[in-house]
Amino acid sequence: MSLEITFLGTGSAFPSPSRGASALVLRREGQCWLFDCGEGTQTQLMKSHLRAAKITKIFITHLHGDHIFGLPGLLCTLSLQTSPDASKAPVDIYGPLGLRSFLWRSLELSHSQPLLPYTVHELVPTQDQCPAEEFRDFSGLDRDEALAQAPPGRVLHLDPGKDSYLLLEDEQLVVRAFRLFHRVPSFGFVLEEKPRPGKLNVRALEELG
Repeated sequence: MSLEITFLGTGSAFPSPSRGASALVLRREGQCWLFDCGEGTQTQLMKSHLRAAKITKIFITHLHGDHIFGLPGLLCTLSLQTSPDASKAPVDIYGPLGLRSFLWRSLELSHSQPLLPYTVHELVPTQDQCPAEEFRDFSGLDRDEALAQAPPGRVLHLDPGKDSYLLLEDEQLVVRAFRLFHRVPSFGFVLEEKPRPGKLNVRALEELG
């Protein structure tokens, strides 16, 4: 399995002329997985050898602005590059609880109507992931009639046995989220490649005894 990582931004708090806010891309078999989407991520993508249209999954570590402020604009740009197609697979977005509301409200208030289908899978944090005074319970956001207009997706809870959140699994790898401690609840993402049986040349082995 071929994996290639491109750092689009490694800056903290705000972008600078020479250093973008947090964002990196993992390229895997023709797909691009984006991790964090700080302000200026689109510009950094244009400067790179990557194509934004290849992004199929987005992972957000936490809800500080320098990690998410670029996301609504990126979705709008991807939408402009997309023709309406009901059969098109949605972009999967993974991040802390509250991300669905942030995206829906941002796009709703800016009168943006992205043609690109997307789903938001929210990770429910635990209170020990940040200082007690910083913890906010976002479980009630947009859980009334407005929820019907918000993008679809799952709400994922911690698996106590694995001490992690199972995000996705296919024939080649498993992706999990793990809790991190920060000023606000944060998550790290682990991509674990599954064991692959090797290929043996039986005839050659027999000839060698």
